Amino acid sequence: MPNIKSAKKRVLVAKVNNERNKAYRSALRTAIKKADAAIDAKAPDAGETVKAAVKKIDQAAVKGIIHKNNAARKKSQLTNKLNKA
Repeated sequence: MPNIKSAKKRVLVAKVNNERNKAYRSALRTAIKKADAAIDAKAPDAGETVKAAVKKIDQAAVKGIIHKNNAARKKSQLTNKLNKA
């Protein structure tokens, strides 16, 4: 545990940010899995679930949870899978 006051604060802030990022990442993975499942099941609302997943991916990229190229790759994979289905 750090002795300096600012270092103590950084530890606390880092912990809070880590928990927040973990929640964003979890929601992102859930949205992607739902979109994949909807595409595989050929659900009529697959387009809407993919749209929601793309929105989550964009939000994660803006917040710095994932890299912008990673976001672009995930969006591309989802839309390609949707178009082939």
